[in-house]
Amino acid sequence: MAPPRNVVKIAVQMPEAIPQLIQLDQAKPLAAVLKEVCDAWSLVHSERYALQFADGHRSYITENNRTEIKNGSILCLSTAPDLEAERLLGGLQSGSRERRREALQHLVLLAPDVTFAQEVISRDGLQRLGTIIEDGDDLGEVLTLALRAFLELMEHGMVSWETLSIPFVRKVVCYVNMNLMDASVQPLALRLLESVTLSSPALGQLVKSEVPLDRLLVHLQVMNQQLQTKAMALLTALLQGASPAERKHMLDYLWQRNLRQFIYKNIIHSATPLGDEMAHHLYVLQALMLGLLEPRMRTPLDPYSQEQREQLQALRQAAFESEGESLGTGLSADRRRSLCAREFRKLGFSNSNPAQDLERVPPGLLALDNMLYFSRHAPSAYSRVGNRLVLENSSREDKHECPFARSSVQLTVLLCELLRVGEPCSETAQDFSPMFFGQDQSFHELFCVSIQLLNKTWKEMRATQEDFDKVMQVVREQLARTLALKPSSLELFRTKVNALPYGEVLRLRQTERLHQEGTLAPPILELREKLKPELMGLIRQQRLLRLCEGTLFRKISSRRRQDKLWFCCLSPNHKMLQYGDVEEGASPPTLESLPEQLPVADIKALLTGKDCPHVREKGSGKQNKDLYELAFSISYDHGEAEAYLNFIAPSKREFHLWTDGLSALLGGPMGSEQTRLDLEQLLTMETKLRLLELENVPIPEQPPPIPPPPTNFNFCYDCSITEP
Repeated sequence: MAPPRNVVKIAVQMPEAIPQLIQLDQAKPLAAVLKEVCDAWSLVHSERYALQFADGHRSYITENNRTEIKNGSILCLSTAPDLEAERLLGGLQSGSRERRREALQHLVLLAPDVTFAQEVISRDGLQRLGTIIEDGDDLGEVLTLALRAFLELMEHGMVSWETLSIPFVRKVVCYVNMNLMDASVQPLALRLLESVTLSSPALGQLVKSEVPLDRLLVHLQVMNQQLQTKAMALLTALLQGASPAERKHMLDYLWQRNLRQFIYKNIIHSATPLGDEMAHHLYVLQALMLGLLEPRMRTPLDPYSQEQREQLQALRQAAFESEGESLGTGLSADRRRSLCAREFRKLGFSNSNPAQDLERVPPGLLALDNMLYFSRHAPSAYSRVGNRLVLENSSREDKHECPFARSSVQLTVLLCELLRVGEPCSETAQDFSPMFFGQDQSFHELFCVSIQLLNKTWKEMRATQEDFDKVMQVVREQLARTLALKPSSLELFRTKVNALPYGEVLRLRQTERLHQEGTLAPPILELREKLKPELMGLIRQQRLLRLCEGTLFRKISSRRRQDKLWFCCLSPNHKMLQYGDVEEGASPPTLESLPEQLPVADIKALLTGKDCPHVREKGSGKQNKDLYELAFSISYDHGEAEAYLNFIAPSKREFHLWTDGLSALLGGPMGSEQTRLDLEQLLTMETKLRLLELENVPIPEQPPPIPPPPTNFNFCYDCSITEP
């Protein structure tokens, strides 16, 4: 007879004792279970003991998490968390260095457990660790362990970073600024200061004033990837906490110290693969660099500004210098104004007063900056794209001219949209472009390449003024496709984007459209419908196999740190989800080494996007959009309450694969965009295979008509009649 649903068969072990195999009744109080276990080993005072998972982080079993115990779980009997916390904190005050080291090692191992962390924090454990860090008597292993334990305890969010004292923060700053410091101490100190900077504006200012930028540059230039990553993390945190003016000053100083060149040569193009965390910080740094353009993008041209009027005149004179000098000599003021207005129109402004074109925000003054940069830093190209557009095209009808100014304004808007200038930094994205670290004035240089591309595309399309929006759509597609390739330099970007002419864009569009639409003849559609069930079964099988392979996910803490990894996979019999924490850089764990299990039969529902509890808790806003797109959760029975297993997929594809697989496990439809694309691809391939013999044979829209029956059936032979 099968045991009740709330009874699980487990093993309990204790050092130097024979393990117990028991049936744990989840309805029985945990204290009663502990007493039975202790009685079996003749142990008194069961309140001094607790149960822990034997694998993973050895989390303590409480009434809140006891439902995580599954059939076959292995538990161990250990000291109760309050007594263990008391013992270890007592060891910190020991005069023996060895005993302090051992106590800190155990603290680091147990600190990730929330139950143990509560006991330590309630006994002033953070203050005792802070004393060890402030005293700095041992700058080696003891200090490293103290910093690790302190960070683990603070990550639970029970204590605010703002409560840290100024002397404590200054001491940690000393470890960052100190020369010949232990290599394991400084990454932890940098990580602590990053958390302080992101969480407390007041203490962040202290860190900013105490940690020189030159010191961070020194850490970045050390060939230690962990130290580089944490130094970059603190640098981006300081930049994010600075005002726009301070941020510009800081970035200007860093560029003067050749940080951009160092990042490009020694980090992006390093022999060591770029880690996910460093990629995120480079994305943030790129976003902050481009964010410096936002004030100009949001500022309209001031028609009363003498400086801006002179800039517009300089732009006009660069295009019409020879003609303007010859035609403007000896003319009256009214005639000269009329000539200037006509030249501004020929330059591509919609109004004779160009200020009206630049009052639109965005792009505001940023469009003027781009045009001036193009005319000054690429004079030969400006002569071709400017003078030729204006002077040579003026001999043709106006409708054939490519309006340089209008194109520049719209192109600036387009680049700002593609590069997300002025948008908040994503807290998980890693999508940076190496070429922005390989070139000074990268945005303006990118504009110079793009405006020449626009002129080239205009000619290829033989466009007129009425085709302006169509041309901009093609240019957007050319730029977006090339940026998605993440070229490593501006020259490579120029090569790739010029290798994507209008004809190639049309070919790609047609190919994609054919892939999406397929053949629309009714017989083909009928064949596709018959093939769908079989192919959906194939996709379902692939999704479940992907779940069995498993995926590494990142944990998102209250401040969206992504320091920790965990692995989840589906058991080969499709009955159990198994998961557990893994170390950075470690190979995927085996199925047997994963400590946590969740029966598929216990799963109630699959949640995605804003419905996920771990996303709802973060609030809403643009900065959470990437989390909404990658978040999913599964709800399951957790005693009388409902619990959740929360995921943040590493990519959109993994999100689709996992949500499809989980939906298939739950008997629901697989409705992701990836399933639609996979089904379309399989249908196209299978249809083509079935129709190979009909190549070049036209398939009629309607089946041929059935001919009328014959007038007689004399041609039939009756086999039942036997010949004599």
